Order: sequence, then structure tokens, then C-alpha cells
Amino acid sequence: MTTQTAPTAKDVSVARGGNPVQSTTALTGGVSGADQPAADRGRTSIADVVVVKVAGIAAREIPGVYDMGGGLSRTIGAVRDRVPGGRPNVGRGVKVEVGERQTAIDLDLVVEYGVPITDVARDVRENVISAVERVTGLDVVEVNVTVNDVHLPEDDADTSAPDSRVE
Repeated sequence: MTTQTAPTAKDVSVARGGNPVQSTTALTGGVSGADQPAADRGRTSIADVVVVKVAGIAAREIPGVYDMGGGLSRTIGAVRDRVPGGRPNVGRGVKVEVGERQTAIDLDLVVEYGVPITDVARDVRENVISAVERVTGLDVVEVNVTVNDVHLPEDDADTSAPDSRVE
């Protein structure tokens, strides 16, 4: 009996500010030469940040997911979202390990109060796997979901100054 080991995955480093360091994974070796079919001439590489963004968008599509990321990253993200010209970070709360043909994904979620957490986690897992495999062609070996918080309806209550006594 022979055993086969999967390719070693490489960890995506995170630079200051929580943004992944640009790293790429080659999907096809490609060949060169005029005698080769056009579709096979050259290589295809996918940056790890692509997997992060696809997974983040797919997770946010699921009803019951309020936000993603841990407390500190959500706070920093909220400040960044208020800065004029700032864009939301769709990769917040997503960590990936990408090998030559496979990827593993870790997600940190905040769910809405009252939704069944196991159902939301299952739906997120299914949607992320489907999206990443469809878009990148990588095999997703696992999607680990961690629920860090529950969003309560009263968290959205207006916390501005109390009503003024004078008009």
C-alpha cells in the first residue's frame, strides 16, 4: 500500500493594517510553442488575495451573517468605512492557506441574533466552497467557521445625544 501526501500549503502572511501580502499560486504549468493549442500556451497564476476576496463576498451573501472579523478588525474597518474614499474590506475575517491545487479557508463571523448558528455556518460553508471552486478552480479542502459575536437588534439603536429639552 502506498501513501500519498497532499502538497504543502503555504500560509498567507498579513501585513500591517490587516491586508494580506500579495502571493500567487500557479494553477497550470502551461507550455510554450506555436504547435500547442492556444488555451495551453502560458501559465495561470492566482493571487492568494483573490481567494480571500471571493470567500469574503460569498460568506456575506448568506442571510444571517451580519459582519465578519474579530472585534478589533471590525472597529478598524468601521473607521476605514467612514473615511471619504474608503472602500469596505471584503477580505476582513478571512484567512486562507493556498497550495498548488488546494486551499483551506478560515472565517470569523458575526451572526444576527435569532438565526440558527449551525444553519448559517452550513450555508456559509456551502456557498464559500462553491464560489471559490467555481471562480479559482482550486479544490477547497475545508472551511472553518468561527462565530465571534451575535448582533443584537438594540445594537442598531440610535446612540446619539438624547432629545434636547429646548427647540
